[in-house]
Amino acid sequence: MYQINDYLRYGKEVCKVKEIKEKWFNNQDYYLLVPVKDDSLKIEIPVTSDKLQDLISKDALENLLKKIPDIEPIDIDEKFLESEYKRLLATGEYEDIIKVIKTTYLRNKKRMENNKKLAEKDMNYFQLAEDYLYNEFSIVLGKSYEDTKEYVIKKIDEILVLN
Repeated sequence: MYQINDYLRYGKEVCKVKEIKEKWFNNQDYYLLVPVKDDSLKIEIPVTSDKLQDLISKDALENLLKKIPDIEPIDIDEKFLESEYKRLLATGEYEDIIKVIKTTYLRNKKRMENNKKLAEKDMNYFQLAEDYLYNEFSIVLGKSYEDTKEYVIKKIDEILVLN
């Protein structure tokens, strides 16, 4: 059971437990959760919900970062790309989210190199995927969102140099 001020994942959202309360009408305890991205939102959910997950551990995060260079970008026909972005993000799996980040980043990098306009669709999914990862990783690492982003990029660069 989570305690007050613990962080957890509810779906893909990182939330903080603000309160644990008992509902009189069904005698079930509920968490009052506040998403990290939007502290004006309050979510009440039974403590027994299967939608609650622990955050990634620091060791698992470090192992995931080591695997990033080997995670392949999406290779799919353009007309199916957006639905694939949605599908991968919906899984909530870290490697799927990283696939979206890699794919959108590489597609826009190629556009820039060819003096083309960046694709809004790719930029939107890139930002969404980054938010999912860095909001959680920043809590685990005890860093700000921006510092976490820099940390991840630096770690990936170090790994690429070693390979």
